[in-house]
Amino acid sequence: MLLTNLGTPDGPDAKSVKRYLGEFLSDRRVVEIPQIAWQPILRGIILNTRPKKSAHAYGLVWREDGSPLAAITRLQAAALKDAFGPGVLVDWAMRYGNPSIAHRLQAMKDAGCERILIAPLYPQYCAATTATANDKAFAVLAGMRWQPAVRTLPPYHDDESYIAALKTSVETSLAALDFEPEAIVASFHGMPQRTLELGDPYHCHCQKTARLLAAAMGREVIVAFQSRFGRAKWLTPATDVTLEALPGTGVKKVAILAPGFSADCLETLEELSIRGRESFVAAGGTHFAYLPCLNDSEPGIHMLQRLIARELEGWTPRP
Repeated sequence: MLLTNLGTPDGPDAKSVKRYLGEFLSDRRVVEIPQIAWQPILRGIILNTRPKKSAHAYGLVWREDGSPLAAITRLQAAALKDAFGPGVLVDWAMRYGNPSIAHRLQAMKDAGCERILIAPLYPQYCAATTATANDKAFAVLAGMRWQPAVRTLPPYHDDESYIAALKTSVETSLAALDFEPEAIVASFHGMPQRTLELGDPYHCHCQKTARLLAAAMGREVIVAFQSRFGRAKWLTPATDVTLEALPGTGVKKVAILAPGFSADCLETLEELSIRGRESFVAAGGTHFAYLPCLNDSEPGIHMLQRLIARELEGWTPRP
């Protein structure tokens, strides 16, 4: 079973970030602009200006054991190591950066794995996340003479186990605060509006997750979308705009979570927890809390174990 997530640079330095962004932003699933128009912009402007700024941001959240996303995904894999019996090898990989999907799939094949479940850790399906992770795995398999049998983990945005894990995690985090939030914001990674118009289900999946979470907790959840990039129209409302507007409506105490991320990363720890706080306070807010992702918490690991065990049925006995 191979856990896959988005990716990360090898270090919080401009050179590593430039290499990572070059791979990430060259993916045609991520940037759906004709390459003949996009590559000169990417190579001529973006990769010569953005890496230094992004490296600084990574430096603010980098851990002793590496990038938060890689470190947490590694911990998730370790927590699941013995969850499915001695005959199931559990590994992890990044779509961009290291360890690569190609490297880990080959290692699993070399270890004798004849059946592999590829598990993209994206609750809500999007072509720019789930599909590209699977694309990479399929491309690797296309080069193998002797292929293993393969399954993929479907999106789990409305799965009862996922919603229950979110509820437990959020309520535990809220109980630990020294204030009562007047609003809860669920911030999902943004996508261009065009993805919705082309039939991508991501926006609908995000809305359903928030709706089910709100119903489970018995309180309103405000949906917003973060990480806008470029000049194209993106899904709205934007998280930064939402946070800046809330104090003007009388909401001075807010808690924010990122249910579309299975592990904390730059977009949650720097963009939301640091910059989100700054913009909310600057607009007149008095209390701000970022609630962590499921990560390798007990509810999060229990949820992954249930989801994966279900997909392994017929291959291995359910634990």
